[in-house]
Amino acid sequence: MSPDPLPRGPAPFDTSGLTRGADGIARYDGLAPSVVAMVRASVERHPDVEALVEVGGERLTYAELWERAATVAGGLVADGVDRGDRVASLLPAGVDWVVGFLGTLLAGAVAVPVNTRFAPPEVEHVLADSGASVVLRPGAPLPSGHPQALEDLVPGDLAAIFYTSGTTGRPKGARTTHGNFLANVETAIRVIGIDRAEGPTLRNLVSVPLFHVTGCNSQLLVQLGLGGTTVVLPAFDGAAFVSTIVDERIDTLVSVPAIYGLTLARDLGVDLSHVRRVTYGGAPIAPALVRRLAERLPQARLGNGFGLTETSSISTFLPHEWAAEHADSVGFAAPVVDLALDDVDDAGVGELLIRGPNVVDGYWAAPDATASTFVDGWLRTGDLARIDDGLVRVVDRAKDVINRGGENVYSVEVENALAGAPGVADAAVVGVPDDVMGEKVGAVLVGAGIDVDAVLAHLATQLADFKLPQYVVVTSEPLPRNPGGKLLKRALRDGTQWGQPVHGK
Repeated sequence: MSPDPLPRGPAPFDTSGLTRGADGIARYDGLAPSVVAMVRASVERHPDVEALVEVGGERLTYAELWERAATVAGGLVADGVDRGDRVASLLPAGVDWVVGFLGTLLAGAVAVPVNTRFAPPEVEHVLADSGASVVLRPGAPLPSGHPQALEDLVPGDLAAIFYTSGTTGRPKGARTTHGNFLANVETAIRVIGIDRAEGPTLRNLVSVPLFHVTGCNSQLLVQLGLGGTTVVLPAFDGAAFVSTIVDERIDTLVSVPAIYGLTLARDLGVDLSHVRRVTYGGAPIAPALVRRLAERLPQARLGNGFGLTETSSISTFLPHEWAAEHADSVGFAAPVVDLALDDVDDAGVGELLIRGPNVVDGYWAAPDATASTFVDGWLRTGDLARIDDGLVRVVDRAKDVINRGGENVYSVEVENALAGAPGVADAAVVGVPDDVMGEKVGAVLVGAGIDVDAVLAHLATQLADFKLPQYVVVTSEPLPRNPGGKLLKRALRDGTQWGQPVHGK
């Protein structure tokens, strides 16, 4: 299988300085050879600029951050860590997490950020599967030794293993190279539209986990490459989120739609005029929420990002100019990303394939999973999508299609519509077994005082009648999710008591 990339449609991003190799993959010219070299350049340019702030904790300049990380690197080497050895981190988000991560890279080792929300058996699987020779643990001092930094790292060197938190099976480790990291940093700068000259003045708030690629790759590393300031909120709290934005004069935000809906979309009585960029992703966003954000933050550029652990974060991005009109889309391919669709149905929906220098080179110690997922240079995402004039709309996971009497119903499409339904705080859509139709559409709605008839009336204005849920369960309990925040649809299918259908269509 070697499909031709689909046309890109409009070109909203800077595509200058790209070359395409014999393998067909586009790449950015002139990037640093490694994350170590990228950070060193920022340290040399801006030694006294504030690099890192932990809310309620320490503040480090670039010179201080480099010295601390180099000391950790020296300690790791003194403890017997060799180039390519894995160093796992169970540390919470904050200064120590960042220092430990950078120190691992400076030692030429491979960082293994562990999801601190994993259950103990999952943690043990990650530690055993990665073969980590050192584990950085809360309460224990970081390694310390004579400062050092490996200078000869190259883009193809393995830098980190991020374990996916899939909905089935054990987590798999995505092998992320220095080149993958650097490609994503450059992509983020271009799609978000950051002026590089702003670097030392930028202040970005990380309120999502650093053990995921969004927080680490598309926030922390981007700021470290630009010479900006990363402010880390160790644990999310709505009041702390807002007060930190104000107190730290944050200008760049990346989070999930629900956080913005609970905070920034409301009249908080605080001055947010310094917020210039608001990016979201990871879940459907209601057009009404996009409009409210635009009203509350008229000076800010909005944007919707989409990616996976296997793509080192960003694959597509919906820029500000399209954000309101196309809120149901995840945008256009990033400058170095090619997209294709496989096994396209009559509705134009097929499995989304991604190719680019941001795509990792496979899974750690999992040759079968690697062979089935990374095929002829393309990543098989398992996501079903439509692409119209370059705009990507992800409609479902392949395994979550509901086949209703021969009609495919894409659960994410229904969930997108439910995101704007009255009273619905969260929602999940799955197939309910049916002797006649095979499956019917079931929805679990989270909220207080939800009027199901009003919700169905809202959906009827947006969806075909065969896509409307016939089974609806309302709950005040949160939906089951794995440690990475993904919906556990199997748990919903197996554990929900659906009762009687709400309508007979």
